[in-house]
Amino acid sequence: MTRPRPPKRTLDSYTIKGISKTIKPGDCVLMRAPDARRQPYVAKVEGIEEAGRRRVRVRVRWYYRPEESIGGRRRFHGAKEVFLSDHYDVQSADTIEGKCVVHSFKDYTKLDAVGSEDFFCRFEYLSKTGTFIPDRIAV
Repeated sequence: MTRPRPPKRTLDSYTIKGISKTIKPGDCVLMRAPDARRQPYVAKVEGIEEAGRRRVRVRVRWYYRPEESIGGRRRFHGAKEVFLSDHYDVQSADTIEGKCVVHSFKDYTKLDAVGSEDFFCRFEYLSKTGTFIPDRIAV
């Protein structure tokens, strides 16, 4: 006979192990890539839940870097540009490396100094079709 799974419990926040920073839904985070040679992935936290025995999972909406999109990086893409995608996933909270900030392009251009945790987003990316919203901008 199998044991019933403990009920999932929604959490308001989670403290990232090792760096003691707290995240909550709506925050952006850097998530460890499976290949240590790759940059961490950028994601927006949609929800946090405890799934028994102190296992915490985060529901995320992925940001894609230009080189991860169909068509790849173009000359007009910024070095810190990411695209908010329609790709959702559930990951272990243990894979979170830190917090980051994804700014609008307008706010990003007003920063006095750009840190390693600063990114900007001008597009939404539909991962299944490889299309962008909006489909064009002034460069």
